[in-house]
Amino acid sequence: MNWKKETVEIRKRRKLAKSQGGKEAIKLQHAKGRLTLRERIDLLLDEESFQEQGEIAGGSEVNEEGKLESLTPANFILGFGKINNRDIVVGGEDFTVKGGSPNSAGLRKSVYTEELALKYKVPLIRLHEGGGGSVAGPGKKSGGYGGDPVFSKSRFKSIADTLREIPVASAALGPVAGMPAARFVGSHFRVMTKETAQILVAGPAVVERAFGKKMSKEELGGSEIHKLNGVTDNVASSEEDAFEQIKKFLSYFPQNKYELTERITCEDPIDRKEEELIGIIPKDRKRSYEMRDIINLVFDKNSFFEMTQFFGRGIITGFARINGYSVAIFANDSNFYAGSMSAEGAQKTTRFIRLCDTFNIPIVSLVDEPGFLIGPDAEKAGTILHGTQAVLATTESTVPWSTIMIRKSFGVAAAAHYGPDGYVLAWPSAESGPLPLEGGVAVAFKKEIASAENPEAKRRELEEKMAKNQNPFPRAEAFSVHEIIDPRETRKYIALWAERIQSQLRAKLVSR
Repeated sequence: MNWKKETVEIRKRRKLAKSQGGKEAIKLQHAKGRLTLRERIDLLLDEESFQEQGEIAGGSEVNEEGKLESLTPANFILGFGKINNRDIVVGGEDFTVKGGSPNSAGLRKSVYTEELALKYKVPLIRLHEGGGGSVAGPGKKSGGYGGDPVFSKSRFKSIADTLREIPVASAALGPVAGMPAARFVGSHFRVMTKETAQILVAGPAVVERAFGKKMSKEELGGSEIHKLNGVTDNVASSEEDAFEQIKKFLSYFPQNKYELTERITCEDPIDRKEEELIGIIPKDRKRSYEMRDIINLVFDKNSFFEMTQFFGRGIITGFARINGYSVAIFANDSNFYAGSMSAEGAQKTTRFIRLCDTFNIPIVSLVDEPGFLIGPDAEKAGTILHGTQAVLATTESTVPWSTIMIRKSFGVAAAAHYGPDGYVLAWPSAESGPLPLEGGVAVAFKKEIASAENPEAKRRELEEKMAKNQNPFPRAEAFSVHEIIDPRETRKYIALWAERIQSQLRAKLVSR
C-alpha cells in the first residue's frame, strides 16, 4: 500500500486549477487585450520564482463513487515570488473565473494575502482586475451568505496594517470595483493601464439604475479621470510597463520599515558638475524653467522615478539615487501656478512625506515655493486646511531632510519644505520672506503706489528695490542657511550629506 493514487489526484487537481476559467474564458481575456493573471505573475516575477499558496483551492464536484468530475478554482491567486532576487508576496483576482468577483475560496485567499505579507515582512504587490461581492452571493454550494460572524475582525485591518509596515504596490489592469478598488487605493504606489483599466465605485449598470444615465466604464473611471484626482499615481502604456514601474518603485524601498534600502553601486562621480545648472534659473523672475531638468542633472543619471505627476501639479514627488543611496524628491514645478501649493498639492505632499517617514527614506526638497494658491477656487478647496496638514506632516517627520533653496521660499507653505533640523543650502537665485515680493509690495506700499504719477512704474521700482533685500547672502551671514553654493556643486554637497546621515537612519531603526 502507498499513496500513489492520492498523488495522482493532487496532480489532476493542479492541472484543473491551472486551466483557470477554461479555454474560452482565456481566449476572451486575450481578445480584450488583457493577459491572464497567471501570465501577469510570470511576467512580473523573476523566472520560476513563484511559489503559489492554495494552488488547488476551489469548489469541486464528485460523482457517487467519490471521484472528481470538475473543479472551479479559486478566482484569487497568491503566493511568494522574487523581483530582482528580493522576496515579495503577490496576489490578484482571476478575471477568467466569474469576472474576478470572489467565490468562497477566492475570498479567503484575498483576505489572507495581506496577512501573509505582514507575517513575513516582505513587500506586497496586488494585480487587480475584478469586482467585489455579488448580489447573487457566493453560490449555492456555499450555503448562501449570512454575513461574517460577529467576532470577525474587519477585512480592512490587515490593509491598514500593511501600510504601516511593508511597501505595497498595486496595478489596475482591467475593470476594478468594490473591495479590489478599495485595496487598490489602499496602497503606497498605484498604477493603472491607460487603455484597459477602470477604477469604479459602481459599474455602468448600477449607475444607470441609480441616475438614469448611460455611461461607459471609461467615462466613469478611466485613467484620464483618475490620474487627475489622485486615485492612481501613475498611468502605464501597457501591462508590462505597469510591472516595470512597480519594480522601479520598490527598488527605492527596503523590505519593511525595520530595514534600510540597500545602496547600489554607482559609477556616477559625486563631483560631476553640469555647466547647464549655472544658467538654468532665469534672471527674469517671471520666467519659468524645468525643475525636472535640475533633478536629472544633480542626481544619479537616469535614477529619477516620479509618481503622482498629474495630481497637484505644482508639486513634484518621486524618488532618485545620489551616489547609490535612495532619496525622496520633493520639489515645486514653476510651470503650474508658479509652483504654489494647492489643496491637491498639499494632500499629495502630506501623503508623500508620511510614506518616506514610514520607510526611512531621507527627503531632498528643492524649493521654489511662492506660497499657498490663492483665489476663490483655492478657498473653496480648503487650501489652508490641507496646506496646514502638509506643514504639520513636515514638522512631525523624523527622517533626515536636505533643503535646497532654488528660487522662491515664501509664506506658511514654505514651512512644508524644511524638515526638523534639516541641512539647508541656497543657490544665488534664492529669495525668501513672509510674502512673495509682488504681493508684499502691493500690500505694504498700497497708498504710495496709488498716489504716484505712474503707479505701474512706482510698483516696479519698489519691487526691484525690495528684491535686492531678498537675496540669500543676508541669510548666510546670519547663519540661517548652512551654505550658499554654486549650483554646479549641488550634487557633491547632497552626496556627502547622504553619506553622513546613514548613521542617523540606522539609529532610527534601533529605536523602533
